[in-house]
Amino acid sequence: MPRTNRETWRRIVASALDWREAHATFDDAVAGLPAALRGKRPARFPHSSWELVEHIRLAQADLLEFMTNRAYSAPTWPADYWPSSPEPRSARAWNESLRAVREDAKRLQRLTTKKGLDLAAKIPWGTGQTFLRTILVAIDHTSYHVGQIIVVRRLLGMWPPA
Repeated sequence: MPRTNRETWRRIVASALDWREAHATFDDAVAGLPAALRGKRPARFPHSSWELVEHIRLAQADLLEFMTNRAYSAPTWPADYWPSSPEPRSARAWNESLRAVREDAKRLQRLTTKKGLDLAAKIPWGTGQTFLRTILVAIDHTSYHVGQIIVVRRLLGMWPPA
């Protein structure tokens, strides 16, 4: 593939980490959510907004770590991928989780557009996964749970944001 086509594809994949082409973004989903509702689980729904935000953070950080750390060791599923409480410990914990999701998404974008990285190459310490596949898993996973955050907000009567 010519170099310009590779760079174009890299930019397209990287932009998918925060685009709003066909759906709300992570930032849209969490905007203006009152602190009193962040840890509330709607009736017959298994997760609060906090649980979903923190799960996105933990999974995204894990996928990034997997792609960048030769000494990677997988966390325990599911315990290490979900918070232990439906409510954040504090407003600070909520804000730190949001910040980390955003920063790791930017790190994923930088990795995706990194010159010299063959996105189709297998991750040397993986079990057959490619960089592209793992980046697409991060995009898909976050998108799925962003939709769930919006469902939680709808069920709580807080969507769209005021």
